[in-house]
Amino acid sequence: MHDVGQRMPWHAQPASAVAAGWEVDASVGLARVEATRRLARYGHNRIREATRRSVLRMIVDQVADMMIIVLVAAAVIAGAVGEPADAIAIVAIVVLNAVLGFLQEYRADRAMRALQALAAPTARVRRDGTMVTIPAAEVVPGDVIVLEAGMIVPADVRLTSAWHLRLDESALTGESHPVEKGVAPPVDAEAAIGDRRTMGHKGTVVAFGRGEGICVATGMATELGRVAALLGEADELRTPLQQRLQRFATQLGLVVLALCAAIFAIGLLRGEPPLLMFLTALSLAVAAMPEALPAVVTVSLALGARRMAGRHALVRRLPAVETLGSVTYICADKTGTLTQNRMAVRVWREAPAATTAAVPTPPRALLEAMALNSDVATSREGGHHGDPTEVALLEFAQRHGVDSAALRQRHRRLGELPFSSERGRMTTVHDDGRGGAMVLMKGAPERVAACCSRVLAGGEAAPLRLADVIAAADEMARDGLRVMAYARRDDAVRSTHALSEADERDFTCLGLVGIADPLRPEASAAVQECRAAGIHVVMITGDHRATAEAIARELGIAGGAAAASLTGAALARLDDDTLVEKAGDVRVYARVAPEQKIRIVRALQARGEFVAMTGDGVNDAPALRQAEIGIAMGRVGTDVAREAADMVLTDDNFASIVAAVREGRRIYDNIRKFIRYILTGNSAEIWLLFLAPLVMLPLPLLPIHILWVNLVTDGLPGVALALEGAERDVMRRPPRAPDESVFAHGLWQHALWVGFLMGGVALGAQAWGVRTGGHWQSMTFTVLALSQLGHALAVRSERESFLSLGLAGNPVLAITVLATVTLQLATLYVPALTRVFRTAPLDAGELALCLVLSTMVFVAVEIEKAFLRRGFRYGRRGR
Repeated sequence: MHDVGQRMPWHAQPASAVAAGWEVDASVGLARVEATRRLARYGHNRIREATRRSVLRMIVDQVADMMIIVLVAAAVIAGAVGEPADAIAIVAIVVLNAVLGFLQEYRADRAMRALQALAAPTARVRRDGTMVTIPAAEVVPGDVIVLEAGMIVPADVRLTSAWHLRLDESALTGESHPVEKGVAPPVDAEAAIGDRRTMGHKGTVVAFGRGEGICVATGMATELGRVAALLGEADELRTPLQQRLQRFATQLGLVVLALCAAIFAIGLLRGEPPLLMFLTALSLAVAAMPEALPAVVTVSLALGARRMAGRHALVRRLPAVETLGSVTYICADKTGTLTQNRMAVRVWREAPAATTAAVPTPPRALLEAMALNSDVATSREGGHHGDPTEVALLEFAQRHGVDSAALRQRHRRLGELPFSSERGRMTTVHDDGRGGAMVLMKGAPERVAACCSRVLAGGEAAPLRLADVIAAADEMARDGLRVMAYARRDDAVRSTHALSEADERDFTCLGLVGIADPLRPEASAAVQECRAAGIHVVMITGDHRATAEAIARELGIAGGAAAASLTGAALARLDDDTLVEKAGDVRVYARVAPEQKIRIVRALQARGEFVAMTGDGVNDAPALRQAEIGIAMGRVGTDVAREAADMVLTDDNFASIVAAVREGRRIYDNIRKFIRYILTGNSAEIWLLFLAPLVMLPLPLLPIHILWVNLVTDGLPGVALALEGAERDVMRRPPRAPDESVFAHGLWQHALWVGFLMGGVALGAQAWGVRTGGHWQSMTFTVLALSQLGHALAVRSERESFLSLGLAGNPVLAITVLATVTLQLATLYVPALTRVFRTAPLDAGELALCLVLSTMVFVAVEIEKAFLRRGFRYGRRGR
């Protein structure tokens, strides 16, 4: 008996050879005793579950981040220097961040369970010559399986008989219409899954007809099992935001340690007490750490996720919100993503004309043939049930005035020769109402035209030239259409003998009909907006190359006379290095297998690209998991795809991805604004504490002042910056370079010089207060706080002026700034607070001086933005 690892694939062998290989008589089936032995040998017909992540592991993953580790260290330091409030605040932020992240990712590893749910619960098999129903898990190789309409195929089956059998393989191959199946002839050994006409695969659905076959693979040995294995092998990747923040935390931690060591050393050289300088250095470390950053990032992502949900994009992992703003490639599945996943008549022609018919309405004879030569069933409610292609043809006829129900009643079907892949056509005989017969035919143009002697042109019959019909059909096919030909013959006398293939002659060709899965109306504009944003759109599909190329040209994914495309068969012959080299130019991949989708994604990643993968089928799940961000379809998508994805589109609309990209870029911009704001403020504190001893001034701030500035003046406006709207050029920029630092485009230079200015202004207020005998510490505290608020208003945009933005664009920030100013003044003039903060009320002159000094930072940043608008650049913008 053959083993599952046999050399020649089952689909490439005759049915008799498959039966002999598995030592089974297809008419009798396996003996029950033999079935039991094979179940012990091959195991149950189940998809193996991957190792499940424990809840503890998920929680640990939330805190195993450099920024979180640094913050925990800062909390320990804050407690050690006698600042328990600061320590508690930092710990609370870390816990909040971990809880939100855990809740978002709790369902991230359920794809394998969805795969199991996809499997058929029962199967009908022949055992000892008797038809029995058994649990699908007990199907074994060699079982004779019976397939009927509506059933889920329980295992991989080599067909031994088929009657009008059509399988819906869209979940496995991505094709939008059921596939005709047959027993012979065997197909090529290297045929893609969608071309294996002699096979039924586990997890696909019987859309029409019935058949039988021999089980040749179960469980993980099936094509569905191979997808499950690929899904388990896909790498879990860190998002660009996670990578940038980890680099940021590492760099910032090193800088802070260096500064603390420098200040400690300078103090010792000045003769300060070692303990005092140690506590001062630790206080500075606490002040320098942006403890609100994880909270702001989490809030930004959560608010972004909420906004995206309103635009039909549900986020399953928070970091995915920002990741879309970083992608350089979107690998989009054709069916259901760029198209509507339904068949429709796109064009008709009076063969052999090379252009669309001039008359607006197809000939009546062609429309009647569409309605009569059809197996579509119509419900009482008017709904249609049957093959999607036939439904599309019938609906086209009805839209052009044909009453199909009345027509079928008037012209009863008297006989038929059913469609098969070998014949390539379907012929039906109808009562013409005059004692004769109307014989109608539809099918592949070359098969139908071969049975015709005339063609209908301009309402008149003319001699048919086979080459002209085939040329017209080929031209339509190059536009990505599935072409059907219709023909008719009127017999004056109704034949009494059964219809045979010998009767399929002397027809008149009525015309050609082009059918396709229509594009989504918004898809083309969405693709163009992606291109304007520097994002490459790549179509990856299981459909035919010509169809994929035509759609790619229509959408603008690939221009020119021919799209840059690659088939699955050609891809299989490429080694990984060659594929990496070619991947930058290919825009269409057709007839690909699941493992090839992963190869494509990995090839793009090897080129340094950040990849988003859209999809809806089981075959897409491994690539969805492998890509930096997986985007699944919510309406027609499978549970497997949704569970493997980071984001689900509830309207299955490619245009929603563009809105998500815009949102992702806006969120990253706002996170950068917060980092710019918080680092500048922390830089000012460092400069102030560092410079005051050098110019022989006393310690300018108390620990409680630092705590107030960090938690109130820094935190509240920072959160409000996360609500800033998208900048005007957000979708006209190229994607950020994958290795771009969060400090890029002048952020660190801005933080240094504006922080120096802010610290210098506060130091100036201290020096003036010390010299005049005023309330110098309260003045220093106030100038530092108010300068940061002016900075918050200025950094709402890196380039646009405050006047052009106005306050209406972010009313929350305006309210927050006003509230913070009020709180700051309360620390000066409310007696209960002055005792806590050890401040003193400022007189009118001191307060006026503080207000004037505080505006200097706002004015300076506005001047900086004016230079940037005129072409000044801190550094080259990433791609």
